[in-house]
This record gives sequence, structure tokens and C-alpha cells, in this order.
Amino acid sequence: MRRQRPTLIAVSTLIAITLTTAAPTPANAAPPEQVTALTAHQADGYTTLAWQPVDGATDYQIERTPVDADNTPTGAPTIVGIWRPNRQINQHAPTFADSGYNPGDTFQWRVRARTGTTEQPYSDPVTATTTAPWGNPTTPGEQLRTGWETTHAAQYTSDTDEYANTAAIDALSDRVRVVELGRTVQNRPINMMVIGHPTPAATPEAVAATSPVAINCNVHGNEPGDREACLIMARQLAFSTDPRITDLLSHTTVLIVPTINGDGRANNTRGNSTGQDLNRDYSLIRQPETTAYITMVRDYRPVAGYDGHEFGNSRAGDLPMLPPRHQNVAQPIFDQSQDMIEGHMYAKGAEAGWWACPYGCEGGGNVGLSEETILRNTLGLKNVTNSLLELRSSGGQTRPDEGNTANNRRRKTYSALWTFHQFLDYHRADRADILKARAEAIETQAANTGRLVFRGSRPIPAHPAPHPGDSPPPIDAPPADLILDNAPCAYKLTDAQYNGARTDGPGGVGTTVAQRIAAHGWKVITIGDDHYVPLNQPERGLIPLLLDTKGVEKLTDGERVYPTLTGRRNGPLTVTGFTCADDATINGPVTVRAGAALVTTATTISGPLTATGAAGILLADSTVNGPVRIATTTDAISIIDATIAGPVDLSGNTTGTDAPVLAGTTIRGPLRCTGNNPAPHNLGIANTVHGPRTTQCAAL
Repeated sequence: MRRQRPTLIAVSTLIAITLTTAAPTPANAAPPEQVTALTAHQADGYTTLAWQPVDGATDYQIERTPVDADNTPTGAPTIVGIWRPNRQINQHAPTFADSGYNPGDTFQWRVRARTGTTEQPYSDPVTATTTAPWGNPTTPGEQLRTGWETTHAAQYTSDTDEYANTAAIDALSDRVRVVELGRTVQNRPINMMVIGHPTPAATPEAVAATSPVAINCNVHGNEPGDREACLIMARQLAFSTDPRITDLLSHTTVLIVPTINGDGRANNTRGNSTGQDLNRDYSLIRQPETTAYITMVRDYRPVAGYDGHEFGNSRAGDLPMLPPRHQNVAQPIFDQSQDMIEGHMYAKGAEAGWWACPYGCEGGGNVGLSEETILRNTLGLKNVTNSLLELRSSGGQTRPDEGNTANNRRRKTYSALWTFHQFLDYHRADRADILKARAEAIETQAANTGRLVFRGSRPIPAHPAPHPGDSPPPIDAPPADLILDNAPCAYKLTDAQYNGARTDGPGGVGTTVAQRIAAHGWKVITIGDDHYVPLNQPERGLIPLLLDTKGVEKLTDGERVYPTLTGRRNGPLTVTGFTCADDATINGPVTVRAGAALVTTATTISGPLTATGAAGILLADSTVNGPVRIATTTDAISIIDATIAGPVDLSGNTTGTDAPVLAGTTIRGPLRCTGNNPAPHNLGIANTVHGPRTTQCAAL
């Protein structure tokens, strides 16, 4: 059972500036059917209304009236919200986030209960001026506004205005560096804002060391509400002096990709210019847009993420969310993602008045399934704690005033802004747990144990009653023919499969399997004309989905390679060709010849391990009772969750763009790394070394 955890998180004055106007105490006691103790708390783009519940109430109606400085109405009172019992987890303290207005204006609110269809008396009114858009209009940087803001939500920000706004933030803030991840099919830039305090780390590897968080704001071009929130938040992060903001940015790096699908945004289409739904391409990476994002994940290694969308179901919650459900996602990542959603977002949403629920709540239909091509599943398979975020596109029954288009857009954008700030707060408070879950997931994946599922989701229960949704997402259980109980050690690809031309990209031209595997960051060992992709790697759950014959949306039919060495072997072992050891005990020294490869899981070597000029060495969940020396390796080195009773020496290895990995390993001796190109890294998982660490491995 998932742990129960406190959800008290510091909330910034930036997003929780409060202005409370309590109802006056009447001379006589209010009738029992009348709402009492109404308060209005102001925040960025929304007002949280809270009141004492009325016994027997079926629901509540929220009324808003525009007023002037003298509290004289300047417009008609309007029912702007319906509070229903299934919209939040704390029924004893009803709240409603009202956001369908122009920020900075003044309003009066009243709330009344209904019993069945019978309307009860309104509460006494409260009046307050709402919070104006963030940023002093006369302060450089803070004065920046998007096209969406300047038109009061009448229009979305255009692609050219977005690029200009992003460049202006970059130019005016030392905290922001804008990098171009790639180009769309129609040659629009795919920009990412790298944000840190006082300045962001200078290189992708240095950013990765800060345990960054990533927000993908707009993948479907006709769902821009999250993108507008991202642009507002980027301005806040870039220029705010709020201690919460500077503290957040001092402890991590925030990666914001406003628009991965610039072509779709410019044309207001769901897909990109080829018609491809990019959120069905993050594993296959057939398009330049998805390739750019997945390459970013490889290089910057975000530990947590959110992915922004809009959802057309008019009956669903304000903020449907969903973790990575694919059954190959490591349990710690699924649990941590659920903790972020259920343990934090549901509780904080109930406090603020937002209706957060599982994606698919209120009759969502066949949504939120296990396709690994969807970003939330791809990220989960890459050991990233993450969630999908859906903004309900229409106002629906609970927000009857959103026939006004601008009001609808405001609610979507400001609810997303709230979510993204809460995401940053969650990471700040739970960073240690997020990193622990990630480390456990990587070690579990690299051990290459357990069945492989090619389609099938973990169940998502309706939140414990009273839950914020009437139905959970579909079960999506894996069929028997899409389960492989006996996982192979590796997949072998012919050179034609690996380097051959493909036609599944834009214009009938596709990148090769080799290029796509490199973008994912998987280690490959080449021996002769064959290319081996071992499964004792951190993304073990994703590799078969693209390379196995059972793959539903695969790149090619790789040949399964099963262990060639199991059980006990006495005496020295000389490795030639490709050797895979699983659950083996080797009583003697092991020598890996030039051009050969050794891949081990759950294996013990009682003696030294020496490799000179090898093609690859991948050790996971294994023990070496002796020294390890790996020199002049050409393709791949990975040592994950191993125990080595002796010194370790990595010298002169030249593995191209694929850096050697040494992570989560205990070394009972010194660690020496010299002349490796590129230098080894630890995936953010520290090693335990009982001896000096020198040169390239001093920080590992």
C-alpha cells in the first residue's frame, strides 16, 4: 500500500496572496439553510471561495457580480460555478476556484445551497479586488506580457509572439538561457527555457546534476491553454524576488518547452504539419519534434515532469491527471507519480478549489491507456516521475459562465499555472523521495528481472470515497499474447535493420534505427556485422517494445538473445564474441578479449575482471570478488548496482558520444578513471567507494 504522507507545502505569495473578506455577523442567527462564513482568497488569476457546509445540501451555486470602488454593481449577477460533492476530497470544507474574469477587477460573491432543486438563501456577500497579472508594468522584464494577456484572453499568443517573448525573457534575465532543441518539419524552432538561480548550469550534464524538472506545455497545437500558463510562469521564475521562487531555483533547474509542435500551433491543428499526433510518437520518434524532446530527456535527465493537454469531456474535472500506467514502468516510479497526484495535487486542489481527478473521471471513456508512444508512459519507462495534465476544454455543468470564450480560456490557463507551481513545490519538498524512487527504478530495470508486457496498464482506482470522479480510467489489462515471461538478455539486429534506410518519417524519409536508439540513449555493442542491445540497462522496459517481435508499435523485429552462461563455472573464463551471463557463478578470473563483449546480471565473478580493447562491458546486479580493469573499450561501458571487492580502473575508453556509466555501485578499493572520452557519469546515483576516487571519477 502506498504510504500516507503529509501534504503541507509552502505556498508562495506569488500564487497564494490572500485577501479575505469575511461576511459580517448578522444581528440574528442565519437560518440553517443559509451558507455562512463565506471568504474570498485571491491568487494568480483565480479566487478561492470557501464556506461552511449546509447539512443536507445537494450542491452549491456560486454567484459573481462586477462592482465598482463603491461596491455598486456594474453588471448583472451571474451564476459562475456549481460545487458538487464529488469535486473534492474534503467534504467538510467546500471550496471553489473562480477564475472566469479579468484579473485586477473587483467583484462581489455570494454562495447558496440547493437541496435537490430547491434553492436556499444566499450567503451574505463578500467583495474583493482580484489579483492583477503578475509583474510590475514599469519594471523591465516584469512588464512583459504575452499576446494572450494583452488581449485579455480574446486571442492566444501567436507563434511569432511566443518566440519574441521567449527571447525577451532570455535577454533580460540572468536566470534564463534559451536553447534550441531542434526544428519542426516546417523549420520553426523548438525552444527550451533553462531556468536556475542565480544562473542556470552551463551544460546539459551540469543541469542534469541539479535533478531538473521538465514541463512540456503544448504538444497538440489546438490545445494551447497550458502553453499560456508556461509563458506566464516563465516570467515569474525569471524575475520574481519571492523567496519561494529563488529557493526553488537554487535547488533545481526548471526546463520549460513552451511549444514542441510549433507547426500545429500556428495552424491550430492537433497534429504536426504531417498530420502526426506527436503524443503517439515519443517512443518511435519518427518526427523531428519528438526526436528533439527525447534527445533532451537523454541529455538533461529530468527527474520529474508534467505534460500539458486539454480534454473535451464537459463533465470531467477541472484538472484530470494520470501517472505513467504501462506495466513495464518500475513500481517506484509509478508509486511516486501517484503520490504526486493523489498525495499532493488532490489535497492541495481541494484547498484551492480546483477539481482534480483521475483522467477519465465522469465517463471519460477509453482514455489514459498503456501506449508507450504517449509521453507520460515514455517518461515513466525512462524512470521519470511524471503526470499527464488535462484541462477540461469546455466549462461544463460546473462552470456555466464559460460560454464566454475569454472566461473559458482564463480558467484553463490559470488552473494550469496553479498546477505547474504546485509541481515545483512538490519537487522541492519531495526531491529526496523522487531521487530515491528513480535510483530504485534504474537498478530494478538494469537487473532485467520479471516479465515484459507489450501492452497493458496498471489499474487506477477511483480515489477513495468521496472521490473527485465517478469512474476510474479503464483497466486495460494485458492480453496473454502480449506478455513475455522469459526476458532475453539482449536483442541482435542485423546491419540492414540497424543502419538501413527507413521511410516512416516526414516526406517518406526516416532516421535509421541506429539514430533513434542513440536519441534514446541506449548502449549498443557491435561485433562484426551484428549490433546487440542489452536489456541490463536503465530503460529495460522500453527497449523490447521497439525491438521485439511482440512489439505493438515497434521499429524492427530484433532477434532475442538469451544467456549463454548460467549456473556454476570453475576455472578461468576468456570471453570472445558476445557472452551473456545470468545467475551465474564464475570461480576464476575473467578476461574479455579485444572486440568481444560481456553482459552480466545476478552474476558473481570470483576473481579479477580484465578487458582490453573490448567492444562492451555491461555489469548489473553483479559481484566481482577482485579488481576490475577496463581499458580502450570501443562501444559501451555500464556498471550499475554492482559490488566490486577490489580497485576499479577505467582507462582510455573511447565510446563515442555514449558516456560510460558507473552508478549505484559499491567498490571496496580505489576508483581511478583516466583518459576516457567521454568521461564516465553516474546517472545521478552515487557510488560507495572505500578508497580514493581520482581524476575523471572524483565526483562519482
